[in-house]
Amino acid sequence: MEVLFPRQSEGSDPNSAPQHPQHAPYPPTAAALGGHPTVGTDVPITSVFLFLFLCGAIAHMTIFQLNRRRGHKFIMSAMMFGFCMARIVTCVMRIVWSCYSTDVSIAIAAAIFVAAGVVLLFVVNLIFAQRIIRAAHPHSGWHPFFSYFFHAIYILIVLSLIMLITANIQNFYTLNKNTKRIDRDIILYGQTFYAIVSFLPVLLVIAGLIVPRKTRVEKFGNGRFRSKIYILVAASLILCLGACFRVGTNYKGPVPLTRSPPGYLSKACFYIFNFVLEILVIILYVVVRVDLRFHVPDGSSRAGDYSGANALGGKEGEQHLSVGRSVSRIQSEEEVFDDMPAVERANEEPKKEAAGV
Repeated sequence: MEVLFPRQSEGSDPNSAPQHPQHAPYPPTAAALGGHPTVGTDVPITSVFLFLFLCGAIAHMTIFQLNRRRGHKFIMSAMMFGFCMARIVTCVMRIVWSCYSTDVSIAIAAAIFVAAGVVLLFVVNLIFAQRIIRAAHPHSGWHPFFSYFFHAIYILIVLSLIMLITANIQNFYTLNKNTKRIDRDIILYGQTFYAIVSFLPVLLVIAGLIVPRKTRVEKFGNGRFRSKIYILVAASLILCLGACFRVGTNYKGPVPLTRSPPGYLSKACFYIFNFVLEILVIILYVVVRVDLRFHVPDGSSRAGDYSGANALGGKEGEQHLSVGRSVSRIQSEEEVFDDMPAVERANEEPKKEAAGV
């Protein structure tokens, strides 16, 4: 059975209650996802993920620097580099914890880095979702209320992270049952909130596709608009799977160290629903070159900036965005994603006007 810390020493009464050290931090009394890391099992596996995250960090920083040198600003590459560096520290801490299994302080640091790192990927996906909404619905997407909504989400992400870190640390420094209950409630809130945030880009994109458009899609970056949606939805669902699994294991309730841990707390689940899913997103964003697909002009601050319509000025810019009156019929797939070729669109619009659509 995997436990977080060694049991009582030989010669102690096996029927006696677990003895706590005389001072904090105290070792946990419940099993955690992944259990106690061991040198024989966790060090080789964690070393592989350390190497993969190192490759991810090099790839995203290389892309960021090359883009910066040619005036192509894409901060999300730097954010993904930061995430990879945080995961490298997480892997190092887990390896150190494997070698110093009774050091509670190392266990605390390892647990905090595991919980905190993925937040950066959530923020990256929210930024991508915001750009897709602003492209599909330029006027409402650039409305101050929509911007305030995202600012509020970012503030809640930071505050929730602070609460999670504080609750996790305090849980190791108290034996008071009521305090531990409060800490558990805070952790459940934080993980539930992050699970919702991880799925929020999918909800935003779906809403953006369902709501009828009043203007043409403001194409930005390279590639088709629908491809951007597919990439974002896939990455968001991958991260949401991990977030939902983690919060689900906590809602199942704590498992005492005196019991054999269930399968959902195994090492395989820990690595699959944390590191494997995250490295898939990191590799995906390198392969599909999100730095080119999701890039927008610097200084974009209003409708028309993504497509360059504002640079045209006057009636020409308005004509670039407008598609006439809103439609009440069912739109085709090409119209939903605004992927209809230019020649077909030019032939289609006069037919609509003649039909009074």
